[in-house]
Amino acid sequence: MESFDLIDVSHTIDAGMITYKGLPAPVITEHLSRVESRKIYAQGTEFHIGRIEMVANTGTYLDSPFHRYEDGKDLSQLELSSLANLEAVVVDCRAGERAIGPRSFEHVEVNGKAVLCLTGWDTHWRTDQYLSGRHPYLTEEAARQLVDRKAVLVGIDSYNIDNTETGARPVHSLLLSQNIPIVEHLCGLNELPSSGFRFFAVPVKIRKFGTFPVRAFALVPKERQ
Repeated sequence: MESFDLIDVSHTIDAGMITYKGLPAPVITEHLSRVESRKIYAQGTEFHIGRIEMVANTGTYLDSPFHRYEDGKDLSQLELSSLANLEAVVVDCRAGERAIGPRSFEHVEVNGKAVLCLTGWDTHWRTDQYLSGRHPYLTEEAARQLVDRKAVLVGIDSYNIDNTETGARPVHSLLLSQNIPIVEHLCGLNELPSSGFRFFAVPVKIRKFGTFPVRAFALVPKERQ
């Protein structure tokens, strides 16, 4: 029987952590403490019920079409087959310019696959440099190529899949218009092989919500590492 390793490629969410400049950090508190719960349950029995207040774009998260388009599919409408057990490839984009163009994907088979863009920007996570806006991003031409060649999900280990120096978001607009989910703020993609593994990024099933954190991970056959 074939054996696999599970490799986590998502950031941990902590109280006070800034994911995206200008958006508030999560507030993690207790709704019911263990001490207070002792008043409710039988002697020797206690529970903790946590409370978290956060915006949807926190940590490693997935964008559904509804994030960009009012009539697009929200999180509750995404098929599990578009989020889980996807055949995937990692494209090493570390050697080029900040703007990742279509040449990076020319010789990669992306049809029917989750395409994960390795930029190495995750090494700056929770630093001023990560939030500086000088991150690697995909160009509109690269996004158009991924649409034309039928990628099914696109992820990146960077601050944003688009250039944030202007208000335009062509990559989000193109991919989400074609029901191609986007995963941003991935990490550890350098630990994955270039191909031959499965990818999972499943958010909570929420109606009328476009974005939510995911526990993104890869299922990698041991001989592929």
